[in-house]
Amino acid sequence: MDCSAVRISEHRGTEPGGFGASLHRVGASPTPTTRPVGFDSLVADLATRCATAPPERLDAVVHETLYQVGEALTFDRCVAHVPDGADRIVRPKFVWTRDGVDMPAEDVDGLVAFPSLMTAVRAGQTVSASSLDECAGRVDRESFASLGARSFAAVPLALNGARGALVVDVASERTWTPDVLASLHLVAAVIGQVLVRKRDHERMAESLEELRQQRTRVSPEEAILRRDLRAMQPDRTIAAESVTIRRVLDQVRQVSPTSATVLLLGETGVGKEVFAQAIHNMSPRQRRQMVKVSCAAIPAALIESELFGRERGAFTGALSRQIGRFEAANGSTIFLDEIGDLPLDIQVKLLRVIQERTVERLGGNESIKVDVRIVAATNRNLEQAVAAGTFREDLFYRLNVFPIAIPPLRDRIEDIPSLVWTFVDEFSRAFGKRIDAVSKDSLAALQRYNWPGNVRELRNVIEREMIIAPGPTLVVTAPRPLPSQRRSTSTKLVDVEIEHIRTVLDACAWRVRGAGGAAERLGVKPTTLESRMARLGIVREKRN
Repeated sequence: MDCSAVRISEHRGTEPGGFGASLHRVGASPTPTTRPVGFDSLVADLATRCATAPPERLDAVVHETLYQVGEALTFDRCVAHVPDGADRIVRPKFVWTRDGVDMPAEDVDGLVAFPSLMTAVRAGQTVSASSLDECAGRVDRESFASLGARSFAAVPLALNGARGALVVDVASERTWTPDVLASLHLVAAVIGQVLVRKRDHERMAESLEELRQQRTRVSPEEAILRRDLRAMQPDRTIAAESVTIRRVLDQVRQVSPTSATVLLLGETGVGKEVFAQAIHNMSPRQRRQMVKVSCAAIPAALIESELFGRERGAFTGALSRQIGRFEAANGSTIFLDEIGDLPLDIQVKLLRVIQERTVERLGGNESIKVDVRIVAATNRNLEQAVAAGTFREDLFYRLNVFPIAIPPLRDRIEDIPSLVWTFVDEFSRAFGKRIDAVSKDSLAALQRYNWPGNVRELRNVIEREMIIAPGPTLVVTAPRPLPSQRRSTSTKLVDVEIEHIRTVLDACAWRVRGAGGAAERLGVKPTTLESRMARLGIVREKRN
């Protein structure tokens, strides 16, 4: 069926995917006025499965979600109305019903059958009626009555700017409590994330087909590298061609649906803020904006009031009350960048916030509860800072719940082409320039450079070249190493040999063996190169 609607018997056991075992079954008892036992953990489990399910399982995941929610909250029918690409028609794309309950026609347009309800929900409102007498729209009443429904509720279903509706109903009169409506909002957020992933996957498949058609028209001798589809992924700011970044993204997907504190570690410029935003976007808190704080950018005298707020008159110049960043992030995520630069006295107060989930404004004595998910980041070695006494050990352990190490760009050179296209597209929109191709020699040069400034440095290079680009083909010149980064030159044969071997090793991320490895580039056997490296004392320099 085109609408992907299925009927699932209310007598089934565990649904495919293992959802049934995590649900507290209500049975034939009266309809609940509050969330049933275990519902919050059920939604968290659903969110995790939705975030990790492969693309081919996404439709099934939505069906399983409707089944679990319908059983948990004792509905008779759950329908996810999804808008078409032009947002002019809303179809009942996913449907679950109990045995003996009618299903809506698969070609029905929700905007026609339920005009009042859909108008309200698509405007961001929640709609519910304990009986059809409370339903203001005549057409809506008739449509629900034809389905045998006597009471219903509907919440918005957000899909990248478009809005559908999650509509549930029962065959008897029912009071819709705030608890139950809040539960529906949680479920709608989970389903919305799945549908956005599904659309992104479909668009990527369409782009892949278009790319294949383009490649059939490109001669092998062409000296220009055309755009690779791998740069066209849903999150364009995180290129994931390299194995190292894929492992990091696996960690991000694992921790995002939880409320665990995350510590992002990596050199300056590796994109820690981008990964923090990805964690927030894949979490149940993604409906609210993430609050960002650079701990090094705020003067020491003001950082306490910035983080925790202040009361009027707390210090000279404090002419009004101000809430802090933690209060602003209530119900969302706070990103504490450069946490290693936080003064020791503020570290003590941050530790209390993490432990007690309360803040006290500067100059006040009231404890204010906050529900905040913390993502911290640093380019410093916090273990060394603890040993040196500049960072509290107890705070380090509180932050180090789920550490994620983000590799430097020189260790993920496979990602450079995708990142280049990401920045090309960004600056094409900003400067009004069209770039259709990037020189192959340019990409090769960018992959040979060591990138001490990491992704941020690469972005700056592309921005400069985009400004001066005269035509649709971008030619990029890799930056020259700073004097402090260059090794001293020597005319001795052994020193020249060492320098040459090191240069080649740097260009292939110190891979000796395999295709594209240093041995292949130097034209020697891997064992020969390894023995020569040992004889010459060539080892990879450790980087902080």
